[in-house]
Amino acid sequence: MTDESILHNIRILDFTWVLAGPYATRLLADFGAEVIKVQPLLPEADDGFGRGYYNTWNRNKLGITLDLDKPEGVAVARRLAGISDAVVESFTPRVMANWGLDYESLREVKPDIIMLSMSTMGATGLWRDYAGFGPTVQAFSGMTYLTSFPGRPPLGPGFSYADHVAGLVAALALLGALEYRRETGEGQYLDVSQVEAMASLSGSAVPGCTAGGGGLEPVGNSSSEAAPHGVYRCKGDDRWCAIAVFDDSQWRGFKRALGNPAWAGDGRFATLAGRLENADELDRLVGEWTREHTAGEVMALLQREGVAAGVVQDARDLANDPQLKGRGFFIELDYPELGRTTSDATPIRLSRTPARYRRAAPLLGQDNGYVYRKLLGMSEDELAGLEGRGVI
Repeated sequence: MTDESILHNIRILDFTWVLAGPYATRLLADFGAEVIKVQPLLPEADDGFGRGYYNTWNRNKLGITLDLDKPEGVAVARRLAGISDAVVESFTPRVMANWGLDYESLREVKPDIIMLSMSTMGATGLWRDYAGFGPTVQAFSGMTYLTSFPGRPPLGPGFSYADHVAGLVAALALLGALEYRRETGEGQYLDVSQVEAMASLSGSAVPGCTAGGGGLEPVGNSSSEAAPHGVYRCKGDDRWCAIAVFDDSQWRGFKRALGNPAWAGDGRFATLAGRLENADELDRLVGEWTREHTAGEVMALLQREGVAAGVVQDARDLANDPQLKGRGFFIELDYPELGRTTSDATPIRLSRTPARYRRAAPLLGQDNGYVYRKLLGMSEDELAGLEGRGVI
């Protein structure tokens, strides 16, 4: 393991907000990139998402205030771009252009600059100006429809999964652009559509629909490859366990775990094809058994016999999960306003240059002095003038 983070010589000017964009730049900051988060004069933590939310996605970053509605603020942003390797933003396409901070404008300041935009629909097309958050992205990508139950209104996942997908795609794209510039000396513009990033995980749904073969339909918790396959209610208040039996060997293990009840010997369930054909009846019988046990008991009994099973965990379960703790999923950082707080570690593990969690998310304008004085070389008079005019 080296003492030097792998991205220690990379500086990123960060105009992102909420989750998808900040997650992308957090991934890079965790591996040593100097990420300068441009904050509006109103703290992002006061925009309705909350301080805990802001802290989670902005650790390891520097924070500066800058009013981009003032020409002087835009001029300062251009100076910052001139000393940065990359600019990352997550607005609709019109925003950066309206400020005069689009890619072509920034190339005038730094010809080899890399700019990454990650809007909802991408920078081109009829829907380019559509704005949205994770649930919007999931709906447009088809995920909300497909992760629902037949004959019922679209449900979708309970969290903004699409934000994490877009953040990971954007971070990987930026790494590729940095490598390309290292080899060629050329920067580039990266246009990441969050909807396209999410749709890429839909398997055969999009190709099948666009090729005229008919789209996939929601199937709830059922499967064409396993039975029983579902989420079954267990003993306790709103407690559930997910179970999947894929082949006859697992079915035999499933029966042993249940104590070989008489109904499990029914010939209708002897083969996978039979279990799939009679899945509704099988689900009813399995549900009668799971209701007699806690979700933890069901999981333990089935896993002992080689059957895939897992407790459907709520936030409290996840925070105390021994597997997550054992794999170092959680870290703790001291936040000035919240004290010592638990958060998720980066999902990316590098053996020689691991992620480092150096500091909590910045307070409003916390790093103005370092960025404006040291990096940009502003004099005290220039700094005081910008402060006095409300630019920073």
